[in-house]
Amino acid sequence: MAATGTVLVVDDDPAICVVVGEALRRQGHKVKTAASIRERAALMDSFRPDILITDVMLPDGDGLEGVAEIIADRPDLNVIILSAQNTLNTAIRATEKGAFEYLPKPFDLNELTRAVADALGTRQSAPEEEGDIGLPHDGLPLVGRSPAMQEVYRTIARVLSNDLSILVLGESGTGKELVAEAIHSLGQRRTRPFIAINMAAIPRELIEAELFGYEKGAFTGAHARTAGKFEQAQGGTLFLDEIGDMPMEAQTRLLRVLQSGEVTTVGGSKPVRVNVRIIAATNKDLPPLIEDNRFRQDLYYRLNVVPIALPALRERREDVILLARHFLERAAQEGLPRKTLADDAAQLLMAYHWPGNVRELQNMMQRLSVLSRENVITADILRNMLPMDAVPADYAAPADHLVHAVRDWAKRQLGIGLGQTNRSLHDDLLGVIEPILLQEVLSSVDGNQIRAAGLLGINRNTLRKKLTDYGLDPLQLRLAD
Repeated sequence: MAATGTVLVVDDDPAICVVVGEALRRQGHKVKTAASIRERAALMDSFRPDILITDVMLPDGDGLEGVAEIIADRPDLNVIILSAQNTLNTAIRATEKGAFEYLPKPFDLNELTRAVADALGTRQSAPEEEGDIGLPHDGLPLVGRSPAMQEVYRTIARVLSNDLSILVLGESGTGKELVAEAIHSLGQRRTRPFIAINMAAIPRELIEAELFGYEKGAFTGAHARTAGKFEQAQGGTLFLDEIGDMPMEAQTRLLRVLQSGEVTTVGGSKPVRVNVRIIAATNKDLPPLIEDNRFRQDLYYRLNVVPIALPALRERREDVILLARHFLERAAQEGLPRKTLADDAAQLLMAYHWPGNVRELQNMMQRLSVLSRENVITADILRNMLPMDAVPADYAAPADHLVHAVRDWAKRQLGIGLGQTNRSLHDDLLGVIEPILLQEVLSSVDGNQIRAAGLLGINRNTLRKKLTDYGLDPLQLRLAD
C-alpha cells in the first residue's frame, strides 16, 4: 500500500485548492490549504506538512521567496512549485531554491499526484511492461493529457466553487456525462444526488412528466404521485443530456422552472421549491436551431453560462494510447482477460479517425478483451476489427522502419567483426538511439522533465542521470525548438 503523508496546498485560487485537495485526500493524504504567504507560514508551524505545494503569484508576495529558508529549516520537507508564469524562468528559479519539482499551470492532476507520491518515496505508476497507462489515480473518470483536455480540466476547476449553469458541448461519445459527473463529485453538492436524463431517449409526451413529476390520475397509468427528476435531484445536480432534442413546449416549462426555482407536477397545482444545479449537454449546434425556432434563445442563455467544449478524439490523438490502455486495464479489473498493446497496434490506433470518439475506443478495447485469443494485441488483430477504409492500405507503422534500421545496423556491426570484440553492441546501440529519443521527448514537452520522464516511463532522477551521462542540457533542447 502506498505511503500517505501530510500536504499543505498554497494557492489563492479556491478552485485549484478544492481540486488538488480532493485528489490528494482520495489517495489517503491529510491536506490543508492556504491562500497567502502569511497563512502558509502559520500552517508550516502548526500543521508541519511532509509536502508543500505552493503557487508563485500569491496576494502578499512571491511564493518562491522564503522557500530556500523553509527547506533549510526542514530538510525532510519536499516542495512542489506551481505557476502560470513564464515556464523557463520560473522553473530555473524553483530549481535554484531547492524545489523538488515544478509544474506549470495548467497542470495535470495525475502528474501532481505522482509528484507527491514520488516525494514521499513511493511513486505510484503502472507495471513496467505496461508503461504509463494514464489511469486517473485521483479517482476522476476523465483521462487525457492533451492541451485540449487540459483546458477542459482548467474550466472544471473554475466552476467547482459556484453553482453556475454549465453547457457541455461535443460530439457523441466524447464523454459529456463524465464531465458532469466530475463537476458534481468534486463540487460542493457532491453529498447530494446526481440525476441524469437523456432528452433524446424519452417520448415527447412523457418528457414533462419525467422532468417535473405527476399527480395520481394525471393521465392513464398514473396510479400514484411520482416525483420528477427535479425533485429527485433536490440539493444536488440535474444533468440534462441532449438538450437540443427537447420539444419546444417542454423548453418553455423548463425555462419557467429555472427562472422561478419552483416545479409544478403534471396534473398538480401546488408548486414545489427546488434547489438543483443544472448541467446540460448537446452534440448539436444550438444557434442554428434558435434561428429555425426549434430552440428557445432565452433558454440557451440560461443554460450557456459556462460552456465546456469537449474535443473529438481525432483532435486529441496524443490521448488515444493512454485511453486504450486505460480501458484494457479497467476491463482486466472487471474480470476480463488482461491484454496489452503492441507498438504497431498503438500506432494504428493513432492513425484511425474515431468517428465514435472515446465511446468507440472503449467498446473496441472491451471487445478485444473478450474476443482476442492473444494476450498481446497487434496491428494485424486490429485491422480485422476496423472498417475496411479506416486506415490506408499502404499504412506502415513508424515502428516498422525502426525495426529495419536496427536490424541493418546490427548486421553491419557484426559484419565488420565488432561482434568478436569485448565491446557491448547493446550499449553501442543505446548510445546511438537513446540521446535522440531523450532530445525529441524533451523538446516535445518544452523541457518539462517530469512530463518527459512520464512519457519515457522512467523515474525523473533516472532521466536527469541520463541527461548528465549524455551531456544533454534540457535548457538548450528547449531553446533549440
